[in-house]
Amino acid sequence: MTSTESAPALLSPSEHQTQLRRAVLASTIGTAIEWYDFFLYSTVTGLVFAKLFFPHSDPWVGTLEAFAIYAVGFVARPIGAAIFGHYGDRIGRKSTLIATLLLMGLATFAVALVPTYATIGIWGAVLLTILRFIQGVGVGGEWGGSVLLSMEWARTNGSRGLVASWPQFGVPCGLFLANLAVLAVSQMSGEQFLAWGWRVPFILSLILVAIGLYIRLGILETPVFSRLLAEQRIERTPILEVIRRQPLEIIQCAFARMAEQAPFYIFTAFIFAYGVGTLHVSRDFLLTAVLAASVVSFFSIPIFGHLSDKIGRKAMYMIGAAVTGVFGFIYFGMVNTGVAWIIFLAIVLSLIPHDMMYGPQAALIAESFTGRLRYSGASLGYQLASVIAGGPAPLIATWLFGTYKTPYAIAIYIAACAVVSLIATATMIDYTGKDISNEYPATSS
Repeated sequence: MTSTESAPALLSPSEHQTQLRRAVLASTIGTAIEWYDFFLYSTVTGLVFAKLFFPHSDPWVGTLEAFAIYAVGFVARPIGAAIFGHYGDRIGRKSTLIATLLLMGLATFAVALVPTYATIGIWGAVLLTILRFIQGVGVGGEWGGSVLLSMEWARTNGSRGLVASWPQFGVPCGLFLANLAVLAVSQMSGEQFLAWGWRVPFILSLILVAIGLYIRLGILETPVFSRLLAEQRIERTPILEVIRRQPLEIIQCAFARMAEQAPFYIFTAFIFAYGVGTLHVSRDFLLTAVLAASVVSFFSIPIFGHLSDKIGRKAMYMIGAAVTGVFGFIYFGMVNTGVAWIIFLAIVLSLIPHDMMYGPQAALIAESFTGRLRYSGASLGYQLASVIAGGPAPLIATWLFGTYKTPYAIAIYIAACAVVSLIATATMIDYTGKDISNEYPATSS
């Protein structure tokens, strides 16, 4: 056993607290960087990709085509979850997270170099699709590792909700940085922005990746994985084993996320196409509103994570799902007034119902799986939701509005997702405050 592997068991309380802070910092900053990369793509998709890569399509058809490429990243996320979940349970959380960061960062940088339709025709869209797929693989492996890196350093069973929520905090940070970067370069003239300005934020991702690598290289492996390694309880094929032992939990986690995933990408990605194309508000106005919403999430995510430690993971999550189901109608009622300050307020408020679920979600999902299979199971359950809810959401929203000519069709879709989440969450086991270090009984043999 190496010193790194044995170190957590030998740490004093103060040293353990120091490692906890480092792990939380590494998880949060690393997650922020990876989601900056992912959200940057979604923001630019709604603003320019339809024009640059599908110039001969009807505007709404071009938007549909651009969001179809956008959705490819979500299809790839379960693949990334399977690949990196396997290695995360085999070789450790730290090493795997370094690999996901590099993969995501390099793919994002490469997007900046893709020629448009005017240069290489449809091959530009093909290259975008490939890079989006690689992005999806990288982010698919990121979430499980970053959550476990924080949660498995938690000092007490009663603080896991708050500790695990900090990597979730990285998501609004990434959203903030992505929209800020696009807002900065969007001050250029329309022609400059379309010609090369949109590429600058993708190039900047290299700097962020370097920062993330520096931080992640300086942390220890988690006590939970170190213990599994010391006790020789490492599973040879964790992804296959978790599918065999805990298939129900994987399905429950995936459907529990419906109410969180679909509305989030409607409120942060589809709104750009809808706002500019239908409401006729400026992209800078929308970027600023989403920036403000992400700032609110800086506070609401850890608050709701902490509340889940007090009232229970399931209770907090189900309250959030119910509020989200109703809020979709309120949201579109507000944005359709056409009044600038009401549209702005709707966008700012839109992530609070989401955060009521997203704060406790990390612990809710990660706690559902036994320790030696936790990276694989949590990643797979979490990322499957991207295929059934997150990725298709802007595409479905665009189709619903184009077909029914009313945004309330989208609100009904959001409400339906909320019902699915409520049913799935109600069937889950609540591990709030419980010891999760022991082996769980299998739900399938």
